[in-house]
Amino acid sequence: MKILIAPDKFKGSLTARQAAEAIAAGVRAVVADAAIDLCPLADGGEGMLDTLITTGGGTVEHLKVCGPLPGMTISAPIGWLTDGKTAVVELAFASGLELLRPEQRDPMRTTTYGTGELIAHAVRRGARRIIVGIGGSATCDGGLGMAQACGAIIRLRSGKRYASADRKITGGDVGKVISISRTHDSKGQPAANLLRFAGVEIIVAADVGNPLCGADGAAHVFAPQKGATPAQVRQLDEGLRSMSERLDLIDVARAPAAGAGGGAAFGLMAFFGGEAVSGAQMVLDQVKLEKRLKGVDLCFTGEGRFDVQSLSGKAPIAVANACRAAKVPCVVLAGSLGEGWEDAYEEGVTAALSILRRPMALVEAQEHAAELLAASAEAAVRLWRSGRKK
Repeated sequence: MKILIAPDKFKGSLTARQAAEAIAAGVRAVVADAAIDLCPLADGGEGMLDTLITTGGGTVEHLKVCGPLPGMTISAPIGWLTDGKTAVVELAFASGLELLRPEQRDPMRTTTYGTGELIAHAVRRGARRIIVGIGGSATCDGGLGMAQACGAIIRLRSGKRYASADRKITGGDVGKVISISRTHDSKGQPAANLLRFAGVEIIVAADVGNPLCGADGAAHVFAPQKGATPAQVRQLDEGLRSMSERLDLIDVARAPAAGAGGGAAFGLMAFFGGEAVSGAQMVLDQVKLEKRLKGVDLCFTGEGRFDVQSLSGKAPIAVANACRAAKVPCVVLAGSLGEGWEDAYEEGVTAALSILRRPMALVEAQEHAAELLAASAEAAVRLWRSGRKK
C-alpha cells in the first residue's frame, strides 16, 4: 500500500510536518509496512518558508524588524533559495497574528511595516525575485506599512507626510490616505510599482481569493478574527475602499486575492507591481505533488478548520484537485468541519472527517491534536481497507 500524506498546519497545535507524522503513525497502526510519503504543505500562510527551503534547498537568515505593533521589535526569518537571487518572506513572521497576545489584537493599530523591512533587505542584498506569503496576518492596512518601509511617503488628510523614519502607518490610517509618493518624487504622484525600477519580481503567494473591499473583502471576512469590533470592521472596509478610490486603484482592489493578508496582497500588487498566485498551487508545484501521486493508493490531507474558506485557495483543496486528476482517493482530516465544507466533494475530496471524538474545549483539543489525528487516520485506513476487500 502506497500512501501520500500532504497536510497543511493545524493552527495553534501542529506544524504541517508534525501533522504529517501524526497521520503516518495512525496509518502504520493498521498497515505497518505501508510505503508512506510525507509531504507537509503550506498555502501562502505559516509554514511556506520552511516548506520551500526544506524541499528546494536554501538558507535562512534572521533580521530585527518591526513587529505587528509599532514599537515592537522581533527577530524574523527570510529565506534564500539555492539560486541566491530568490528570497522568501512570510508576512506571519513579522506581522502575524500569533505574535500578539489576545488583548493586543487590534487591526486598527497593527502594521505590515516589518514585512516591508524584510522585502527592503532582500532588495538591498541583491534579490531579483521575492516570494511573499501573506497568510496569518494581524493586519488590515492594505499593505501601506510595507510600502512605507520600502521608501514610500504617505500623505494623510491632515496634510502630514510619513516616510520610513516616521511614525508607522497602521490600519487606522488607511481611510485618511490622500497620496503615496516615492522618496525621490516630490510631486505627490501615486507610488505605483515602487520596486519595479529595481527590476525586482514580486510573487504574492495568497491563501485566499477575496477582493479588498465589500462583504467578501479583507475587513468583513478576516478583521473579526484579528480583534476588530463590528464598528471597526465597517471603518476598515470603508477606509480600504476610499483609499483605493483616491489612488485610482479600484481595478486592483477588485482583483481576486487583493484582500488576502488584510489587503497586503493589494499593496504588493498596487505599489510593488506584484503578481498574485495561489500559494497552495505554488507549493504543490515546488514539492512536485503531481509526480508524487503516481502509483498512490490513498492520499491524506488536512488543516485545523475545514470550511467554506478552504475552498478559496487553501492547501487541502489544491491537494484534492490534484488527486481528482490522478484518480486517487483523498481524505481530509480536520480539527473541525465548518459551514460550507460539503462543496469540497465537487473539488475531489472523497471524505472529510473531524478528528474530535467528543465535545471538548479548544485548549484540550490542541494539547491532544497529534493523538487525535493519529486515531482518526487509523480509523480512516481501517474503513478504507474494509471497502477494498469487498
